[in-house]
Amino acid sequence: MNLNEIKDYFPILNQHVNGHPLVYLDSSATSQKPKSVIAALEDYYKNINSNVHRGVHTLGTKATDAYEGAREKVKTFINAKESAEVIFTRGTTASLNLVAQCYAREFLKEGDEILITQMEHHSNLIPWQQAAKKTGAVLRYIPLSPDGTLDLQIVEKAITTNTKFVSITHVSNVLGTINPIKKIAELAHQRGAIICVDAAQSAPHLKVDVQDLDCDFLAFSGHKMAGPTGIGVLYGKRNLLEEMIPYEYGGEMIDFVGLYDSTWKELPWKFEGGTPIIAGAIGLAAAIDFLEQYGLDQIRLHEENLIKYALDQLSNIEGISIYGPSQLEQRSGLITFNVDNVHPHDLATVLDSQGIAIRAGHHCCQPLMKWLNVSATARASFYLYNTEKDIDLLVDGIKTAKQYFENAIFN
Repeated sequence: MNLNEIKDYFPILNQHVNGHPLVYLDSSATSQKPKSVIAALEDYYKNINSNVHRGVHTLGTKATDAYEGAREKVKTFINAKESAEVIFTRGTTASLNLVAQCYAREFLKEGDEILITQMEHHSNLIPWQQAAKKTGAVLRYIPLSPDGTLDLQIVEKAITTNTKFVSITHVSNVLGTINPIKKIAELAHQRGAIICVDAAQSAPHLKVDVQDLDCDFLAFSGHKMAGPTGIGVLYGKRNLLEEMIPYEYGGEMIDFVGLYDSTWKELPWKFEGGTPIIAGAIGLAAAIDFLEQYGLDQIRLHEENLIKYALDQLSNIEGISIYGPSQLEQRSGLITFNVDNVHPHDLATVLDSQGIAIRAGHHCCQPLMKWLNVSATARASFYLYNTEKDIDLLVDGIKTAKQYFENAIFN
């Protein structure tokens, strides 16, 4: 697949917004979808639409095969030991909440410590706040280095014999920091702690191998990796998933139901009550096929080149503050920044008038905004369909906005 032809696979990118060709720089919020994913969804609804695991008729069998085939594809994608360790959910948020509800609330007790960082997305912070309140566990934070990275020596000191649960993002959705999950997992396990990984920002961009990382749980979403919205994955080690009670009760997650008691199906189905997200899973499988056709290593290399180019170009703008690590090997495909005298929302509005889509706000990371000593930031995030030309247009747009607001101030 030729890099220069990538955009042609994404129909939404071939349009004009406010009279300008669309420059989409908000893939960390949600990525765009290639034709093959859209076609997979259409094919399901047009040709095999049926519920799964129930009917013995032809459509039901085809739908079940496609749904379970998607699970097998995810298993291979993240290198899980078996497909039973792959639970389909509505997304990263649902996956993390499932762990908080079914593991943390059940197995943590008063005085146990839950360890996270200030760079966590609210989805990987609020569930642990609530779990701590329900169980009497203590929520603690690993301090960040000034550049928004984690010092492993500090991490090692933070993990004590009281630490029973560690939950940490693989890649920060604000700083772009790539955290050393494998080493942190090793440190956690040395103290007997469980580690959960928020991979929402890493699974689309980096090769994620759950056995190599040796994480106990890992969560990610389809919509950030060229797949549909409403589908996500929770990976969990079998022994832990076996210990956990179900999250939701109803059809298809049961083995036997009596008037006063019930038993549950085996993994993974005991966590997938009701009609599952069939089309979403099929679309996610198509997204994995698309990404693997290009190659996660190639995606990472492409984004490293874009980040290097963007950092070089943005750094030349007077009055710009760029957050996160400066070392490319520590940063994923996004850049968060602020421009003096221009509020991020105003900047995003000016850029949108030129067809450039970025994110502005607190990015569901209010504690991190406080740590940065800002109320909001602007964020440009890149994916395999972005080019250096997109960055040039972004830089020109920032300069235009900067000039406009400076003139407004002095006039």
